[in-house]
Amino acid sequence: MLTPMEIHNKEFKKVMRGYKEEDVDEFLDKVVADFERLYRENGELKDKISVVNERIDNYSLMEKTLQSTLVVAQTTAEEVVVNARKKSEVIIREAEEQARRIIEEANNSVVEVHREYENLKKEVQVFKTRFKTLLESELEALNTNLSEL
Repeated sequence: MLTPMEIHNKEFKKVMRGYKEEDVDEFLDKVVADFERLYRENGELKDKISVVNERIDNYSLMEKTLQSTLVVAQTTAEEVVVNARKKSEVIIREAEEQARRIIEEANNSVVEVHREYENLKKEVQVFKTRFKTLLESELEALNTNLSEL
């Protein structure tokens, strides 16, 4: 690619019946001025493109980071849900087992109280029978003593 200096420094051979040197120089000065402006703009645009490409690279990196963060967050959330379900199942199982034990202990207590009640009932019956027998024997002894008098 030509540089503005190369255009500015270009010299043409002088020949007979050639172009007017002043017109050529004036035209070349305009070309040089326009070319310098375009050359600068081109450099500035290349710099801007470089900056934009760097930003795009940074945004791409951020996007990848965000995507991986999102994947990690989703995985973590799923693990939390799974762990919470497992923990709730364990808690429910333990509560059901504890409830079974409490009911079993209560049933055993009821059976024991019922057994004690039946034993006491038998003891009361035995006591009544013995007391009745005692009273009858005492009454008979009293009657015997009274009839002897």
